[in-house]
Amino acid sequence: MAGRTPIETKNLDIYGNAPLPWSRPRDLFAAGIFFGRPAFLGTTRPDDRPHAAGVAALWLDGDIYFTSGPETRKSRNLAANPACTISASLETIDMVLEGEAVRVTDSPTLERLAARCREAGWPVQVEGDAFTGPYSAPSAGPPPWHLYRFTFHTAIGNATAEPHGATRWRFEP
Repeated sequence: MAGRTPIETKNLDIYGNAPLPWSRPRDLFAAGIFFGRPAFLGTTRPDDRPHAAGVAALWLDGDIYFTSGPETRKSRNLAANPACTISASLETIDMVLEGEAVRVTDSPTLERLAARCREAGWPVQVEGDAFTGPYSAPSAGPPPWHLYRFTFHTAIGNATAEPHGATRWRFEP
């Protein structure tokens, strides 16, 4: 499976549990467990105040993709500062990922992600360098919707089922 391997693993658990393997969240992301579960994008406003918004997200080849209307607060924040976080509660582990989100405009990636969205039940099409469709999340704004690739450098996991533990993984930027 495509993806990245951590360059550093740090056990954050204070109760004696072993570090969690990166394969645990990675396999949940890759299995499509992520799509349809709540995920939250954290960005920074131009005045340095935080902003959080729910997003629907897909995992593909070790990166996370999400959409947003060009006039939404989250898109305007990302245009000024691509540094952001994504937080999600997966089936057996809560995750916080830190990295950067950049807009995707190349046709092959747009088409590939649109196909994945359709497989997951969202009937989008590529129009120009964005997605369009009959509906999206109310907070996404009207179409077209920009596609973003979130590439993370740090992931923190807190297990919510056995085996328990808390771990931080760092990746090549």
